[in-house]
Amino acid sequence: MTSTEWTMLVALSILWGGSFFFTGVAIKALPPLTLVLLRVGLAAIVLHAVIRLVGARMPYTRPVWAAFFGMGLLNNAVPFCLIVWGQTHIASGLAAILNATTPLWTVVVAHFLTADEKMTGNRLVGVLVGLVGVVVMVGPAVLSDVAASGFAQVAVLGAALSYAFAGVFGRRFGRMEVPPLATAAGQVTASSVMLLPIALFFDRPLTLPVPDLAVWAGVFGLATFSTALAYVLYFRILATAGATNLLLVTFLIPISAILLGTLALGERLDPRHFVGIALIGCGLAAIDDRLLNRFRHPVVTT
Repeated sequence: MTSTEWTMLVALSILWGGSFFFTGVAIKALPPLTLVLLRVGLAAIVLHAVIRLVGARMPYTRPVWAAFFGMGLLNNAVPFCLIVWGQTHIASGLAAILNATTPLWTVVVAHFLTADEKMTGNRLVGVLVGLVGVVVMVGPAVLSDVAASGFAQVAVLGAALSYAFAGVFGRRFGRMEVPPLATAAGQVTASSVMLLPIALFFDRPLTLPVPDLAVWAGVFGLATFSTALAYVLYFRILATAGATNLLLVTFLIPISAILLGTLALGERLDPRHFVGIALIGCGLAAIDDRLLNRFRHPVVTT
């Protein structure tokens, strides 16, 4: 990866780490489906406005829009709803840690659905170590409080699995030669179309009291920074560096989310959560293989 791609990766981690903070602020006044609809709907408006300003054009062929709807389902509608619902029961920092299992699921999904990303010995070890980390983090909550925190943690893990499928699915946009800005706009537009009737039916948002300014600020930050801008970077990195390098962002997201959740929301994490994230970090290092290769073949300078 180039220095520009690494810079974009760090920026993406901050934007996505911030999404857990923004959600933690907004979820106090808005039901989950309404919040997700506002997130993707406002992001779609922002991105289409940017496309107009820069003089770009959206593709309107049936195969491309079918792919937009598939990506919107896997990368937005399903995981966003699961994560937002999960955050009604667990801390945002823990939600970010569970979300960091995405590359672990991706290794498994890619092994069965792709021809060029088969599971190697290092990747298998990484998956096993990472899954142990997840077990350590979830701990006794699954057994002692299954109806609340346990289910919420499983929901966020389900979102991570959906992201894994989306990472493999999203590789087709490069082959279709769809620019990152158009891909991001098409994805959130498709998500908005799918979520609108569901949110209207279940949440009845028009009957809800008007949220205060802090909630709207959280929604604006979530839609503009953690969705619109973040997905432009996401598809830009995916197009130039590939899915494997893109998924390294999950090394950094939990750190951003934990710092924001601790400093701004007063949240606290148990020691086992830090043990879990350390194990996940070891698993991701084994999957990526570059750190291990550095120890195996150290650079000798004279």
